[in-house]
Amino acid sequence: QVQLVESGGDLVQPGGSLKLSCIVSGAEFVFYNMAWYRQAPGKERELVAAINRDGLEYYADFMKDQFTISREPQTNTIFLQMDRLMPEDTAVYYCRADHFGTEAHYWGQGTPVTVSK
Repeated sequence: QVQLVESGGDLVQPGGSLKLSCIVSGAEFVFYNMAWYRQAPGKERELVAAINRDGLEYYADFMKDQFTISREPQTNTIFLQMDRLMPEDTAVYYCRADHFGTEAHYWGQGTPVTVSK
């Protein structure tokens, strides 16, 4: 059974940084493209960043070089380094795994990030 477990969400002041982690278990990590999404209160879930099996990165246009996605195959983990956080970055951040070449995909339970004074 594939499981994704996020961690690292917290309360942080504007301008601060956080690093989120997502550990994948029950799956061959090398076969999955990975992504971070977020869902702010009252809004739809949106893609933040993605990284494919070869390490190619993609970022949503609104990121403006603010976040960095990375993956660590030896630990089945992906990360999201978030810098210069602003109140509008407040959301629950979700990790998603998409199996290469199939329709199968999996979500984590989410980790909340709150940016406030």
